[in-house]
Amino acid sequence: MRRHKGTVGGMTDAALIGGVTAPDLHVMTYNIRRRVPTLRPGSPDKWDTRKLLLRRLLAAEQPTLLGAQEALVDQVDFVAAALGPHYRWVGRGRHAAGTDEHNPIFYDSRRLQLTTWQQRALSSTPHAHGSRSWGNLTRRVVVSAAFTDLATGARLLAFNTHFDHISWRSRLTSAAFITSLVNSALAAEPDATIVVTGDLNATVDSAVYRRLTGEGVLRDTWLLAAERLTPQWGTFSGYRRLRKGGARIDFVLVGPGVTVTSTGINAARFDGRAASDHEPVQAVLRPARFSAGGQSG
Repeated sequence: MRRHKGTVGGMTDAALIGGVTAPDLHVMTYNIRRRVPTLRPGSPDKWDTRKLLLRRLLAAEQPTLLGAQEALVDQVDFVAAALGPHYRWVGRGRHAAGTDEHNPIFYDSRRLQLTTWQQRALSSTPHAHGSRSWGNLTRRVVVSAAFTDLATGARLLAFNTHFDHISWRSRLTSAAFITSLVNSALAAEPDATIVVTGDLNATVDSAVYRRLTGEGVLRDTWLLAAERLTPQWGTFSGYRRLRKGGARIDFVLVGPGVTVTSTGINAARFDGRAASDHEPVQAVLRPARFSAGGQSG
């Protein structure tokens, strides 16, 4: 397990991956755990404590693109500040008025130029903000964003989501919906790099995972990576002891032709404390046009 050394005399925390150079892209998915108002004294879930750890982790990692989940509006602002002044983000709250949890996509504006973005409800009326259906009581969304890489001119199409934690039918239907969005995006821009980040609340043994990856269009970066930088930690620790070989429910998926040079499940602890009840998943990607034929999944 990687441990941070702390910031002493100008030294910064060690990164699992850290900043990358073109044409590589460092992509992260991270459920930062929403802030809750009432907790027992000493709870590891206390936001005022966790946010300091989150800032250290993000300042060290500096992903090119981050898909976050469960971020309330003040937490979105905190993440943006922790990443640095050159980061921008897109997304809105999942309720009709744009309040409550966000699934924002953060991006490094020095590398990526935003060309368009959209948020859809995971429901039978996706363009009706705040709508819900498919059996989920909690509103769920997917945020999509299109970018041009300023360093290479390559196109990047990103999707970030958080599937329902209770309804199996909602998760399965959400997976089918996102698959259709990816297929449409590829039909319009077949040479683009596709990335899907999210907390799927489903494991690799589930029908939800098979729906997303079964056609071979979306592929799991954990399986594709030329190098795994960490053991397979369970990505939802709940602040408990880490387990090797644990269940992965947070994913970075990629489209055709993308090479995954490395990946890791970032189990950083700061004096034994975690920044969230989820571990971020990170991957270094190389777009197809810069790969030696890409990878087949």
